[in-house]
Amino acid sequence: MKIASSSSSPLLAVVSSSGSLDPKTSGSLGSRILPATQRSSPSDNLLRCRTMSSNYLRHVESMSLLPSGAGRVTQLNAVVLGESLASEENDLIFPSKEFSSQALVSSPQQYMEMHKRSMEDPAGFWSDIASEFYWKKKWGDQVFSENLDVRKGPIHIEWFKGGITNICYNCLDKNVEAGLGDKTAIFWEGNERGVDASLTYSELLQQVCQLSNYLKDIGVKKGDAVVIYLPMLMELPIAMLACARIGAVHSVVFAGFSADSLAQRIIDCKPKVILTCNAVKRGPKTINLKAIVDAALDQSSKDGVSVDICLTYDNSSATTRENTKWQNGRDVWWQDVIPKYPTSCEVEWVDAEDPLFLLYTSGSTGKPKGVLHTTGGYMVYTATTFKYAFDYKSTDVYWCTADCGWITGHSYVTYGPMLNGASVVVYEGAPNYPDSGRCWEIVDKYKISIFYTAPTLVRSLMRDDDKYVTSYSRKSLRVLGSVGEPINPSAWRWFFNLVGDSRCPISDTWWQTETGGFMITPLPGAWPQKPGSATFPFFGVQPVIVDEKGNEIEGECSGYLCVKGSWPGAFRTLYGDHERYETTYFKPFAGYYFSGDGCSRDKDGYFWLTGRVDDVINVSGHRIGTAEVESALASHPQCAEAAVVGVDHEVKGQGIYAFVTLVEGVPYSEELRKSLVLMVRNQIGAFASPDRIHWAPGLPKTRSGKIMRRILRKIASRQLEELGDISTLADPSVVDQLIALADA
Repeated sequence: MKIASSSSSPLLAVVSSSGSLDPKTSGSLGSRILPATQRSSPSDNLLRCRTMSSNYLRHVESMSLLPSGAGRVTQLNAVVLGESLASEENDLIFPSKEFSSQALVSSPQQYMEMHKRSMEDPAGFWSDIASEFYWKKKWGDQVFSENLDVRKGPIHIEWFKGGITNICYNCLDKNVEAGLGDKTAIFWEGNERGVDASLTYSELLQQVCQLSNYLKDIGVKKGDAVVIYLPMLMELPIAMLACARIGAVHSVVFAGFSADSLAQRIIDCKPKVILTCNAVKRGPKTINLKAIVDAALDQSSKDGVSVDICLTYDNSSATTRENTKWQNGRDVWWQDVIPKYPTSCEVEWVDAEDPLFLLYTSGSTGKPKGVLHTTGGYMVYTATTFKYAFDYKSTDVYWCTADCGWITGHSYVTYGPMLNGASVVVYEGAPNYPDSGRCWEIVDKYKISIFYTAPTLVRSLMRDDDKYVTSYSRKSLRVLGSVGEPINPSAWRWFFNLVGDSRCPISDTWWQTETGGFMITPLPGAWPQKPGSATFPFFGVQPVIVDEKGNEIEGECSGYLCVKGSWPGAFRTLYGDHERYETTYFKPFAGYYFSGDGCSRDKDGYFWLTGRVDDVINVSGHRIGTAEVESALASHPQCAEAAVVGVDHEVKGQGIYAFVTLVEGVPYSEELRKSLVLMVRNQIGAFASPDRIHWAPGLPKTRSGKIMRRILRKIASRQLEELGDISTLADPSVVDQLIALADA
């Protein structure tokens, strides 16, 4: 099916008069007190913040005027990179003078100047950056057009409309033409030690062109959907780039989703072809991906959506052709056809607002949402965020541990790095296979300088002996990064102190599938960091914290995180459901994009993400709708009803806690518990498996039948003293029954 185009603070002590960081001054920060004549009372500071409400970044700018808001700075330590350990939760971690002097953004003052321009002159700011890319035709006089207020009409966002470009050309051809043809584009590391490969930019371009020519030959045209269900082989970014080259819209599905989930996505976008491989090894386990695809295609055909071709890569390290089930006339071996095609392919030039990809993300209604990103704005934004958030240099070797089945793999494995001509490491296997030192072995092997991973992996590796880290050099590391969920301060400090030897700044990024790229992130050479804080907004981003009525809250506060105004990387719609797009993201707080996340801002203006506020659970960086899990559980013949909530998990950030009411007369048993978990694994995927099944004779409901999830969350987290008033429940005795069964 065609997819239509989208017609003073402590920082006063660290900023010198020139605006640069001053580690010498910062060293005595904990005891530095300004004279009373230079200090303001808390009420004065709050008033000042409120009177600056029209300012582009008032909470940051005020920090250059007043020292924290309360005068004395208590219990505050200053740490300079490479000189001492980060130990306390209120540490400020400063980049070294050497790092800052070479950074793209080297001081708070430079950051504020750039951010101020991006707010006051977004058209000029982003036009200047966009002009660094190749455009077959420049955009018109209007750089962007937006309406984020449902009260003023349909929501729409457009950037660089009328500009004609191609993101594959900018990722590959442009780099080759600039003399980077012999530079390594991809270092590929296999699941097993000693299995590796690489491609230069010239070689990558040739392989992309061969696949593009094949797709054109089988009838794939501009706007057609192509589903990609591949593990982390080099063929995955090749497939994405090949689709982009010919204007096809790729929909990458994480190769851990079940046949049911894959079928759901196939039915929604109706692809011309699906690209997969026969199997993959993750750690010691072999996963037969082709069998999952076969089941999904059978299911989708029963629902009226048939896919004519299944192009299958022969991953001989995982299984053999002989052991791969085959359907003649539909299934085609990748290696039998692709190498026969020419190594050059004409580019399909597209409008900046033409679709680039669909990526399905979990929603609270049970049906995944097809997030649609377009070409031009996404290209400019991902390239720019990658460049500045990681302080990218042409000599860097970069590794992001994310899978391309998620937005991180789109923006920061494939597009963002390659638009900057970076050398990227792609790893097929599990990060702790065959042992917990594998990550650092790979870092040393490829001399990786930028390492971007999830807090889940950090917490997992923290549980093992430090020798797995210290037995490797890691001297090549320069910048670390965190993605997927808030990183807790203890994990941040372990990552900083042990992995980074107390010398590598951490880009703790906040963003979403919907935002396309980083929204709130440290810039490594500019700002002092606080362990666990995402720091300040990226250029062009104006985050606001609102209360439940949608009123903006000033100064130090907690509330709902929204964004005012559009940015180039923003998604344009939910595929086939613009009404849901508006209802989910723009109706909760009219005039703003609502992120669905809670957020706190401290007295220094630093942003701290507190997690989801809706019915989506963030498990190891994977957003899983509670309704999806509940639906899978309820499909079990012995399950009468289920309610799912998220709970804190030491390793995964959040875990899935399921309350299950069984059919009358069915006894509780371990065998049934395992069967329920298996039902979820089969319908959604192993990553969505409930961590706990809590037997529930009944669920706490209002008289109207609404399940009181607030109460379930308190029971799940054993915060029984915070249950609150339960007298309004239809049957309050259910709560005591659930508590009694809590440890059953």
